[in-house]
Amino acid sequence: MGLGFFGSVLVLTLFFRPLVSQQPNTDGFFVSDFLQNMGLNSSTAYNFSTPVCSWQGVFCDAKQENVIGLSASGLGLSGLIPDTTIGKLRNLQSLDLSNNKITGLPSDFWSLGSLKTLNLSYNQISGNLPSNIGNFGLLESLDLSCNNFSWNIPEALSSLVSLQVLKLNQNGYESSIPMGILNCHSLVSIDLSSNNLAGTLPDGFGAAFPKLKSLNLAGNEITGRDSDFSGMISVVYLNISGNQFQGPVIDVFQESLEVIDLSQNQFQGHISKVNFSSTFNWSHLAYLDLSENQLSGEFFNNLNQAQNLKHLNLAHNRFSKQQFPQISMLSGLEYLNLSETNLIGHIPIEISLLSNLRTLDLSKNHLTSHIPLLSIKNLQEFDVSYNNLSGEIPLSLIEKLPWMERFNFSYNNLTLCASDFTPETLRSAFIGSSNSCPIAANPGLFKRKASKHRGLKLALALTLSMVCLLAGLLFLAFGCRRKTRMWVVKQNSYKEEQNVSGPFSFQTDSTTWVADVKHATSVPVVIFEKPLLNFTFADLLSATSHFDRGTLLAEGRFGPVYRGFLLGGIHVAVKVLVHGSTMTDQEAARELEYLGRIKHPNLVPLTGYCLAGEQRIAIYDYMENGNLQNLLHDLPLGVQTTEDWSTDTWEEDDNNGIQNVRSEGLFTTWRFRHKVALGTARAFAYLHHGCSPPIIHRDVKASSVYLDSNLEPRLSDFGLAKIFGHGLVDEIARGSPGYVPPEFLQPETGSPRAPTPKSDVYGFGIILFELITGKKPIGDDYPEKKEATLVSWVRGLVRKNQGSRAIDPKIHGTGPEIQMEEALKIGYLCTADLPSKRPSMQQVVGLLKDIEPVTQL
Repeated sequence: MGLGFFGSVLVLTLFFRPLVSQQPNTDGFFVSDFLQNMGLNSSTAYNFSTPVCSWQGVFCDAKQENVIGLSASGLGLSGLIPDTTIGKLRNLQSLDLSNNKITGLPSDFWSLGSLKTLNLSYNQISGNLPSNIGNFGLLESLDLSCNNFSWNIPEALSSLVSLQVLKLNQNGYESSIPMGILNCHSLVSIDLSSNNLAGTLPDGFGAAFPKLKSLNLAGNEITGRDSDFSGMISVVYLNISGNQFQGPVIDVFQESLEVIDLSQNQFQGHISKVNFSSTFNWSHLAYLDLSENQLSGEFFNNLNQAQNLKHLNLAHNRFSKQQFPQISMLSGLEYLNLSETNLIGHIPIEISLLSNLRTLDLSKNHLTSHIPLLSIKNLQEFDVSYNNLSGEIPLSLIEKLPWMERFNFSYNNLTLCASDFTPETLRSAFIGSSNSCPIAANPGLFKRKASKHRGLKLALALTLSMVCLLAGLLFLAFGCRRKTRMWVVKQNSYKEEQNVSGPFSFQTDSTTWVADVKHATSVPVVIFEKPLLNFTFADLLSATSHFDRGTLLAEGRFGPVYRGFLLGGIHVAVKVLVHGSTMTDQEAARELEYLGRIKHPNLVPLTGYCLAGEQRIAIYDYMENGNLQNLLHDLPLGVQTTEDWSTDTWEEDDNNGIQNVRSEGLFTTWRFRHKVALGTARAFAYLHHGCSPPIIHRDVKASSVYLDSNLEPRLSDFGLAKIFGHGLVDEIARGSPGYVPPEFLQPETGSPRAPTPKSDVYGFGIILFELITGKKPIGDDYPEKKEATLVSWVRGLVRKNQGSRAIDPKIHGTGPEIQMEEALKIGYLCTADLPSKRPSMQQVVGLLKDIEPVTQL
């Protein structure tokens, strides 16, 4: 039965009762209008028929007449705030609308001249912050964090002379920090982190805020020096991580500091030579992070004085080789990361005194001896991978592992005889161990005849290795590295590229490729580690001088590779994948994003990508020391002359990078070539066994193996074949000459044979032969065997037990010849005709570690 006329009137009256219960043009009317227009769900907390001062989150003056405070945090409010609502609360002093879905502010909002506290954080407000913010002259706290504000921070901040708290973090603000902020002398806390801010700090920034306790500038692109922070006499918390600050660190260390995060910058210098006694009180320090800088020398002399320290991270710097620091007095330490800090010697047993330690990362050092008996009850993360540790893993530690969050013992000489771990755990955390369990490789899987004089040979090998090591150390001590010829190319400024229109066509020696792009600035470039930089195809044009031939590094199977410098000093190799891809843009982007997440010390990192028309462009970290093809067979990277390099020596360049390791340098030593072989094998083992699903490289060759600035081998081009779809299988079957597995050379009926991990193993075997013999896969002269390939020549010698005849004369005498012959036998296994007879790459890693040259006395 219907309600009838009078029933309908009753319903409408009840529905509109909240609005009509408040008198028009009163604070109650404005607040109720605001809440209901913003989609507030009905709640007993808001009985709009009662006086406004009784509502939840509403605060009134003493006379209960005017609203002076409104807290509506987390109520699900959404959309644009309408005019003539909260903008009419003339006496409002405090407004908290945080944790909602507000998208914009009303035009009358800026008339709230009585505001002292404003919190709009965690909303969806976009656009620029207008200069009208200067109308809030009484404001003491401003929190606009976690929104979508962009453009510049307005100079009108200079009017907020009473401001004590400023939080603009996690937005999209650009340009530099405005000079106007220097007028806000009352500031106690500043947070501008996670924006796109660039440029330098305003002059006098450090001394402008005598009351400042907390400063957070992390995650921007701000440049400057340590001296910019001198004069901050009251700062307790300082975080400037993820920027581009340079210089020594002495002026950053102000006496009152308790938290210091300078990570991911460009600070340099010998910190051990800095005298902090007059500028810094170590007893106040609770948190110190200097990781990922360019600091050198030894650690702080005063470190043991920081007895209240809970977090210490010095990882990934350029410290000198040094013993483990004295930290036994740091009893409160909970986090310790000394990864890649050039530590030598043993892990001290005193580390067990750190009873509160939860994270201990000592990876990528030169630590020797055994792992001490650690009795740290709270330990949750433990990483000693990539060292020279030996002996058994302590049983007490093994028993604790199932309750830990993360651990890694990989790439040491440790012994593990535990069977309670899953294969996945063994592969991820124990690779390279020597054990009775089926992990890494057990050399016993490939029987070798024991030599009657094995003990004598081993003793001679060790002695010879020690002599070579001493000679090498003397050479490093008194030698100097060769000055690089600087690669110079004219780069256009970004502003010159703003209006560049396409499509674009580029010519190389072997191909012409076209980027069907209408406007260079309309095609984004994704940089994984710096998602807020907003690079475009115009930046790639600028970085490579319009893909000029002068910037061309190589032309490979997938397409040309160019060298470039993106804005901000990002040194990259730009690989253009010229073959037609069978993937859509969305599929290609998803695959490239996946490849960007694959990280390993022996893989070339994929830095980013660009989808330019039909072209897929992969952007990699630039590898300073070229590839194996250059080092073994060609002139050094980028040198196009035929001059004699045989007398080259090393000299230091401006970046302390070794730019020529050929000739009389490291590359003519067995120890270094073994290091390259082992690192490359680890890369393949990770792709085959550490990724799910396994990644098959499909195009293995010497030019795919690069050396980074630290002379670590890194494998490139992994995963790219998938982007082109199945059509590339035929391309691979035609192959890189000399590297094609025999199964692809046989006549095939039906569908083409698909590559497998064993195809990669075959290619790695060729690379191993190249490293030991110094010869090319094909086209070289092979003694007593005309028209042979490297594989047929070496395998024939190994079968006759004459492998020593194949060893490169350049590395004769630089290591035990028996190790080189054993390496040839490993290559022999890898290049078996039948894929089923080839070992896995995990097994290859184990076999190579079994013949690892002695590197420590």
